Amino acid sequence: MAKYAVFLRGINVGGRIVKMADLKACLEKAGLKNVVTLLQSGNVVFEDDQDTTDLKITIETALQKTFNYPAKAQVLPIEKLAEIVKKYPFGTAGTDQHDYVIFMENGLEKDLASEPCDLTPGEQVAVGPGVVYWRVDKGATLKTGFNKLLTKSKYRQFNTNRNLKTLRKVLAL
Repeated sequence: MAKYAVFLRGINVGGRIVKMADLKACLEKAGLKNVVTLLQSGNVVFEDDQDTTDLKITIETALQKTFNYPAKAQVLPIEKLAEIVKKYPFGTAGTDQHDYVIFMENGLEKDLASEPCDLTPGEQVAVGPGVVYWRVDKGATLKTGFNKLLTKSKYRQFNTNRNLKTLRKVLAL
């Protein structure tokens, strides 16, 4: 069986509360094996034999039926996640910075990165396969021009982001 990570969009934000025990039970009922959750923000590691396209459908369908919301899942083989983390281009963040990986769908990472945007001092953005790497000062995450791009209707439903520290914890599961 292959090992995967899944990152769910919109879990435990905006009034949508999903307990991790309930999430784990939902995914196990959907047939996933060795399901482990991390934190309260929809980070899951599991094993299965399906490909990522089928897993995405399986997971989103199970979540929609169980929790009654339009679920969005980013499913990656654990090896691909490890490669994405390894390729983070900005080195180690300072104590006043956050390092994020924004997972995108449909090739939109290229469109997003090509949009005109005034970056704040210290902010950095780079494109990787299926992701955008982003470094931003703590406290400025929601105030930058780049963050405003993420809320555009073209991108809003097709991305989810994770702190690089969280991704390293996922890889350790």
